[in-house]
Amino acid sequence: MVLGMDVVKKRMTTYFSEPGPENTDNLIEAVKKRVEEGDVKTVVVASISGSTGAKFARALKGEAQVVAISNETMDSKHEEEIMKLGGKLAENAKLQMGEAEWKSVKRVLYALGQGFKVAVQVVFMATEKGLVKPNDDVIGVAGSGTGSDTAIVTKATTSNDAFGEDENRKLEVREIIAMPLKKMWY
Repeated sequence: MVLGMDVVKKRMTTYFSEPGPENTDNLIEAVKKRVEEGDVKTVVVASISGSTGAKFARALKGEAQVVAISNETMDSKHEEEIMKLGGKLAENAKLQMGEAEWKSVKRVLYALGQGFKVAVQVVFMATEKGLVKPNDDVIGVAGSGTGSDTAIVTKATTSNDAFGEDENRKLEVREIIAMPLKKMWY
């Protein structure tokens, strides 16, 4: 240990060799372990059809609040299951940030992968919809296409506040729980 530096926590990060939906079950286990630490109780999941959101809601029932975010309309059976398990959802979600601004931001986030970019994006959307409180630490979950392969702990904020002047409202990615080593570009 370096003199004067305190180690707060040592945590394991899971790295998948390839991106893709085959990582979803292992990602759920990694997220469950992180939730069990007790300081993060909300998991925001990108879920176009609602299937992945329902899978996380089943796995985390009673342990964490699952918020499923889709930029489309979810399948009604998945919506019902998420809600029945105590989850929240937002369909047809869009960012408040303008498309031109978001284009620059997403180019930077893509360097960390498709799933990483979307994990940040769904936390913005959930905050903008009032489904999570600004400044709370939440877990953002997303994937590279279908399923999930990336999870991060981030401070909840809106897309407009994330890169603004107010230091207390800026985006802060606090941890990487899991991500693929190889990146996919969409």
